[in-house]
Amino acid sequence: MKRILLTGKHGQVGYELERCLRGLGDIVAVGRGQMDLSDLDQVRQVIRAVRPDLIINPAAYTAVDKAENEATLAMRINAEAPRVMAEEAAWLGAGMIHFSTDYVFDGSKDTPYTEDDPCAPINVYGRSKLAGERAVAAVGLPHLILRTSWVYGRRGNNFLLTVQRLARERAGLSIVADQFGAPTWSRTVAEATARIVAANGGAIGPAQTGLYHLTAQGETSWHGFAAAIVAHRSSPKKPALAAIEASRYPTAARRPQNSRLSSQRFIERFGPLPRWDEALALCLDCAVTDGGADPPAGLAGGAARPCR
Repeated sequence: MKRILLTGKHGQVGYELERCLRGLGDIVAVGRGQMDLSDLDQVRQVIRAVRPDLIINPAAYTAVDKAENEATLAMRINAEAPRVMAEEAAWLGAGMIHFSTDYVFDGSKDTPYTEDDPCAPINVYGRSKLAGERAVAAVGLPHLILRTSWVYGRRGNNFLLTVQRLARERAGLSIVADQFGAPTWSRTVAEATARIVAANGGAIGPAQTGLYHLTAQGETSWHGFAAAIVAHRSSPKKPALAAIEASRYPTAARRPQNSRLSSQRFIERFGPLPRWDEALALCLDCAVTDGGADPPAGLAGGAARPCR
């Protein structure tokens, strides 16, 4: 069996990936305690000790607002560490799957972004993730770079859990309604990735190497996302949702107004992806107690904002 090194096992996508990859290889899943991406020497040492056939890297610095004041750390984790992973993978003859974000775009386009659209990140987080994409691709090893957006799940710090908590605590919530994207369940990302791994026996072929957008299908606003979450509540008492403009809730890091990504290239190569609302319904039906996550960066006074 192929040996697969999975980073970020405690993160939203990493947690789901560890479970979806079972049976597809010898999975070595590591968290920050085993491989701290801010320590590049440790990254090298772990990879050389594990000697994987494939590295899957969902781990990242994701504190979007905090990154504005921690640009060096964000760049080390999101750009330099992936470069080191790619270099070590190439030396071993291994492949790599690396995850990126809609934040590589400025959000000014009127239609969904394709992989061929020019990137123009408007915050430190986006710049660091774009640098990571380019660093991996520059090494020249067999690789996939999978951009996703608006990721949520039943664990961690994300929009879904925050809205669920606030819906229990407050009679009304103010939600940004002029930013648009596709809420994407972390399990959707993990299952689609596992499908690729299964189809190729843990290898990335030359014909597959490249950049793909991987998001749920359809689109909504943060307000629409919140409305769908609240509508699923079994309690008859549901908070009122007020739609607000993003300008009414300034944050340290600017966010793109349009985070819609076209996943057509991925679908044509690797198969279908679910609609965002259908995936959300499945997620909400999971028999898991609502998490008590801290509010994501950019949440205050009941105004829910995008989170990572």
